[in-house]
Amino acid sequence: MHYKISTTIYKFFLDVLKNKYADFNGRARRKEYWMFALFCAVISIVLMAVFGGLASALEVPALMFIPNIFSLIILIPGIAITVRRLHDIGKSGWFYFVALIPVIGSIWLLILLVTESTPGDNEYGSDPKAGER
Repeated sequence: MHYKISTTIYKFFLDVLKNKYADFNGRARRKEYWMFALFCAVISIVLMAVFGGLASALEVPALMFIPNIFSLIILIPGIAITVRRLHDIGKSGWFYFVALIPVIGSIWLLILLVTESTPGDNEYGSDPKAGER
């Protein structure tokens, strides 16, 4: 069980940070995108809870800056994996800016991010699921 969890963490979180930090080319499967988003959310919540508790207990509000550092670290890879996810459904990375449309834009982007991959190769690269189909 421990081996599988650490392999999953490496495959879907650390691999994005180490090997694809600012890689805006290629495609990212739904699973890769959502696992990265899940790990980022969990880490952010834990950091905010720990340092928020410490900041209030020690009365040092500057400790709340530490979770913000994590957010800055994952900003570029988060944008990059979103662009690669959009490439996987055959959309340009510029569709990321659809989220700037008030209310409906973020819903539209969410729908794009949960859409099934286009089977086979597309203009952005080979199918990341090619061996699984």
